[in-house]
Amino acid sequence: MIPSTPRINTLLLSAGHMLNDFYCNFLPILLPIIMPKLGLSLTLSGLLVMVMSITSNLLQPVFGYFMDRHNWHKVLVPVLPFGAACICTIGFVESKALLFLLIALTGLSVSLFHPLGSTLVEKSVAAKNLAGSMSYYIAGGNFGFAFAPIALVAFTETQPLTALPWLILPSLLLAWIFSISKLSTISTRPTKSTAIPKPPKLTALLANRAVIKLNLSMGLRCWTHTSVATFLPLLLIHAGYSSLNSGLLLTLFLVGCTAGGLVGGWTGGRYLSHKRVIIASLLLGTLPTYYFFTHAGTNLLALIALFFSGFFLLAPQPSSIVWAHSLMPGNAGMASGMMVGLSFGLGSIGTALTAWMADFIGLFTALLLTTIPMLLSALVAFITPLKSNGK
Repeated sequence: MIPSTPRINTLLLSAGHMLNDFYCNFLPILLPIIMPKLGLSLTLSGLLVMVMSITSNLLQPVFGYFMDRHNWHKVLVPVLPFGAACICTIGFVESKALLFLLIALTGLSVSLFHPLGSTLVEKSVAAKNLAGSMSYYIAGGNFGFAFAPIALVAFTETQPLTALPWLILPSLLLAWIFSISKLSTISTRPTKSTAIPKPPKLTALLANRAVIKLNLSMGLRCWTHTSVATFLPLLLIHAGYSSLNSGLLLTLFLVGCTAGGLVGGWTGGRYLSHKRVIIASLLLGTLPTYYFFTHAGTNLLALIALFFSGFFLLAPQPSSIVWAHSLMPGNAGMASGMMVGLSFGLGSIGTALTAWMADFIGLFTALLLTTIPMLLSALVAFITPLKSNGK
């Protein structure tokens, strides 16, 4: 049995988050291979991304709501192998309908893991250490997300898609480790407080204007992030770059995301308020994002801009989760589901719109326009109150 300490629990959950996001980021790399095979247009590819986002993101608050009221901890063991098996059998797909089904099921595993993992982190550590632990948890997911493109490109250049099931093995190993850990026994956060807030009713949560504004702000941020993460490889391949180089540049962007999540998590609540971290990151992030899509390439300045675009796009995420927890006491699962899931679900709707525009104005121009939602996101965060009064 693996001992249960805040550090070990955070490490295990961060590893789970890493693998979970590793598998869910296969789609952007597989799209250029799948599109000609199944005859997918850019618009249909955008719809595929939206389906993935609906099942992987929009359902997170729903699962989180019930996880706050019932013990779903045992789901932690099978959820990773389930998602891995769905995405890794995509090489055998011969129809669009089956493709959409497998992508939807892959997303379902993400919706189950994210609120559960965030809730277990929240329950594993003292309140004063939550921001730091959450930044490690977020960084784990970002690292897996960042590592997926280069790993998958290397794999697909030497192996056929039908060999993808070999990549299920890491999820089976971590599932076994989870099964011998004490994560499933965690029920309360180890603080001096003697009372845990009772989860509010759903109607009260849906009427919480501060939460709604924060979610809208993060949804606008995710529009930019999801669009870049999804279509950057396709953009570069169309511009004449190899699949390996396009995968490397996507990895660079996502490594920037990982670094930004860590720095943003440690900065929020220590040196700046969570609100200021979010606003400052979004405003600063528009500059490198705009620069890259007007100077896209592999020159040094473009690479630096791409890195810092990812850095500032993900820096707000840990702060948004901790801020949402404070706005929704006793509802950590739903709060995390909103900030990690619903926000990206809203962003995926924007990504589908970006894909639709790309069919008419070109992918470069469509991605350049995604700097506008970043500015709107900063504005909405600015008008969001730090504390909730239910209005």
